[in-house]
Amino acid sequence: MVRARAETLAQIDALTREFDEVVAASRSSNADDEHDPEGATIAFERQQVVALLDQARRRLADVDDALARAETGDYGRCADCGQPIAPERLAARPQARTCIACAR
Repeated sequence: MVRARAETLAQIDALTREFDEVVAASRSSNADDEHDPEGATIAFERQQVVALLDQARRRLADVDDALARAETGDYGRCADCGQPIAPERLAARPQARTCIACAR
């Protein structure tokens, strides 16, 4: 779980740098998103990076939550029904908060 956190932080850092580069590129061009064919590409790239950043930040929050549950002894128990979460589910998704039945 600690490794997943470190990898997610590294991904957030890389995506933040990429976002900053896209924003800097859009400032240095006179791209008018509405009339310049390159403008649409810059806007698309910016939105794509924003979506990836949001996803990585949500994953980080999930990992942090799982680490907190591990500290309190609640890790591996379903947050909804209290039953153990199957080891296969935790192997596939270590930050899972619910068992498969409750996730449905």
